[in-house]
Amino acid sequence: MLEPFIVTTITTNENEISVFSETDFEVHQRGGMFLTEQIASKNFRIRKSDVGYETEFHLSGDPTFIIILKGTLKIELQNGYFKTFSAGDSFIAQDNLPEHMVFDNKIHGHKASVIGNETLEAIHIKL
Repeated sequence: MLEPFIVTTITTNENEISVFSETDFEVHQRGGMFLTEQIASKNFRIRKSDVGYETEFHLSGDPTFIIILKGTLKIELQNGYFKTFSAGDSFIAQDNLPEHMVFDNKIHGHKASVIGNETLEAIHIKL
């Protein structure tokens, strides 16, 4: 059996708190390639953010697959736990709340900041 393609994912737990997890994508061998099944997407954007850029706590909205091309992005959760993503890294942001729940920036979401001394360049693919 082939090893799955594993992507770090920001999602919400049973208490609607943003957490890091992993999403496994099954791969299949096709010739000399190892591919997942097709994954539908809505659109993509190319992003640049200057050194020092940072957000407040927020939710991802639509699930988004983010590929870091240049620079380093730090993603921090409400509990202070964080991960950094640099050129070649990727992750999926898909933390969101049920429609009936009101967002509270002291409880929900994650924040992002560009760290280091290099401008961030990334690709955002809306899933």
